Amino acid sequence: MKAITNLACFYKTRTEVMKAWEATIRKTQQAKKQATNIFGSAHVAHVDDEDTEQDEIHAPGEVYHAERYLSNGDYYTGHWSDNFPHGFGKYWWTDGCMYVGDWFKGKTMGRGTFSWPSGATYDGEFKSGYMDGEGTYTGPNGDTYKGHWVMNLKHGHGVKEYTNGDIYDGEWCGGLQEGNGKYTWKDGSCYIGEWKNGTMCDKGKLIFSDGSAYEGEWDDGLPKGNGSFTFVDKCEYNGNWSKDVQEQDLTLSPCDGCDVKHDPQQVYDVFLKDCEISPQDKVSILPSQKKLAIWRSSKGVDPSSKGVEPSSGRPRRMSVDGRLDGNIDNELSQMRMLDDNERSMKSRDDGSLSTEGSPIKFSNVVKQQGETISKGHKNYELMLNLQLGIRHSVGRPGPTPSLDLKSSAFNPKEKVWTRFPPEGSKYTPPHQSSEFRWKDYCPLVFRTLRMLFKVDAADYMLSICGDNALRELSSPGKSGSFFYLTHDDRYMIKTIKKTEVKAILRMLSAYYNHFRSFEHTLLTKFFGLHCVKLTGAAQKKVRFIIMGNLFCTDHVIHRRFDLKGSSLGRLTDKPESEIQSTTILKDLDLKFMFRLDKNWIQEFRRQIDRDSDFLEQEKIMDYSLLVGLHFKDNELDASTDKSSANNSTYRVPDPGGAKLGISMHARVEKMERKNEMELVGEPTGVCYDVVMFFGIIDILQDYDITKKLEHAYKSFQYDPTSISAVDPRQYSRRFRDFILKVFIEDDA
Repeated sequence: MKAITNLACFYKTRTEVMKAWEATIRKTQQAKKQATNIFGSAHVAHVDDEDTEQDEIHAPGEVYHAERYLSNGDYYTGHWSDNFPHGFGKYWWTDGCMYVGDWFKGKTMGRGTFSWPSGATYDGEFKSGYMDGEGTYTGPNGDTYKGHWVMNLKHGHGVKEYTNGDIYDGEWCGGLQEGNGKYTWKDGSCYIGEWKNGTMCDKGKLIFSDGSAYEGEWDDGLPKGNGSFTFVDKCEYNGNWSKDVQEQDLTLSPCDGCDVKHDPQQVYDVFLKDCEISPQDKVSILPSQKKLAIWRSSKGVDPSSKGVEPSSGRPRRMSVDGRLDGNIDNELSQMRMLDDNERSMKSRDDGSLSTEGSPIKFSNVVKQQGETISKGHKNYELMLNLQLGIRHSVGRPGPTPSLDLKSSAFNPKEKVWTRFPPEGSKYTPPHQSSEFRWKDYCPLVFRTLRMLFKVDAADYMLSICGDNALRELSSPGKSGSFFYLTHDDRYMIKTIKKTEVKAILRMLSAYYNHFRSFEHTLLTKFFGLHCVKLTGAAQKKVRFIIMGNLFCTDHVIHRRFDLKGSSLGRLTDKPESEIQSTTILKDLDLKFMFRLDKNWIQEFRRQIDRDSDFLEQEKIMDYSLLVGLHFKDNELDASTDKSSANNSTYRVPDPGGAKLGISMHARVEKMERKNEMELVGEPTGVCYDVVMFFGIIDILQDYDITKKLEHAYKSFQYDPTSISAVDPRQYSRRFRDFILKVFIEDDA
């Protein structure tokens, strides 16, 4: 009853609504044929003109009021434009789910109310079909959450009132309590402090209903670590707490004249017994997962257009994300809604069936990349040296740098050597590693770059030099370089050659000015350039550059592509079954064209031109565009993210794509090649909603004598235009031409 009232629909009670609805369905079912299968996140079911009410002809883009009865029993009434709900309207699914609110091109967007047949409701903001923004969710059992959401998950500040009388008021992250918050139990007990993954963690204070209190460290919902418990009579236990009695190290401070014997174990066995956190909501289906059947008229369709079934002249069934389906005649024989594990089928010209256009299945369970560098690892000491050096470089006091740097700051000779003896020195701490020397290249420039990139010095040091070890990727790159990732995936550390050090130092001034001039540049961000010189007979030097990790996100990256615009050797030698989410695919593996929103495509084209020109002027080649795709229609649990796999800090996805190349909501369209060596194929009309990440990487390769010899040698054997090693001018043009062919405007 409450759900129907909140929706302000046409009827006063759920019983009246269902009776009226059933009557409407009985009337319309007799007048219509069975429609086609409905697939994807929002789909269009074709109904012949002779089986539908006659519609007036409306101009493209015109918004008008419409009422649509679907043969499967769904119903829509409200504003309509170009065959999609657009404006304000109500959609009712036959399973009892209903949405009333704002629409944009067939997707829930703006303010609205979604109700479930269980009686649960969400009233708030939507973005691209997701509960996103501010909103209130009332569960079927009466639990209520009011606060912020990001992509169907509670995220930000929010208040949850449980039906049992408990209340949580605080921060949420990825659907769970995380950050600072206050939880009050129905008996009056109250916890104020830090949370992690939905439990009390780190530091906090719990005041029990009888007045006793524990204040100190927590772990997984229990006191663990240093803390103090004060009983009602003011007796105190101080020290190290643990549920395991053998790990406890406590000191009793009795109150004056106290003869009561307190057992610290009763804190766990008695006091915490009634202070359990209420479980989280379980939503059977999310609004973004609901399938949407939409009536589509065949009036005014040009039979020669791509949207027409060639054999019949009827319009082919098209989903609101632009997918086409050619299996009309077979599908008219029956109507069925697909569940989350079914795949829609598409007919080929030879009559066989393919799965093109159906949701793509990927595993959302992603192992943490790389091997943790723990004690005993061959590079453990090198990691310690690196962390000691970074802490020294970044933590060294100095004046706040100005963005207007003097030319002397960019001088390649501007470098600082520091000696790190094991016993420590006036400027360095003692350490357990062997003696080494540490070199900072152009320290003022990189300090200023970190400021330009809005990197907090403390957070930067915590990511690289904190208690968590770095992770080494399983194998070196083609260049022989090794890669290391920080525990939070924010930064990637790469070992580089002396020639690459010279390249970055030579172009550093131009690189710095490029970032100052273009906020949307796609070039790799560099945060520091360093060298560790080991002592001993070898006198080995290891040079590092610290970069931003393009895929620092809680979206699972289902597919990764490294795109150069060349064809020789640009095919991954792996069968489809062995391709993992971490596999780097190449140009000839690409099966998609990337569709960017019209508000972004022009800026993207301009920036590709600017960045390519810059690299050409600096005589750089062999760079590539690294692209990561998260498929939003993936059939597995859409809420799964990497934080559940590696327990890393949740990073809020940016639904609006406010930064070019970072968390951009877009679409990809499948393409087919005529032959396996063709770089760009033909679009198929089969599209998928994705979140995209992309940037230009590997920008330190000069067109030096080695690359010139490689070009000359391979030119005798292969088409010179197909090989990667070409002069910077030719490379820039080829790269730009290819990228601008596979990135196109989304006209949906």
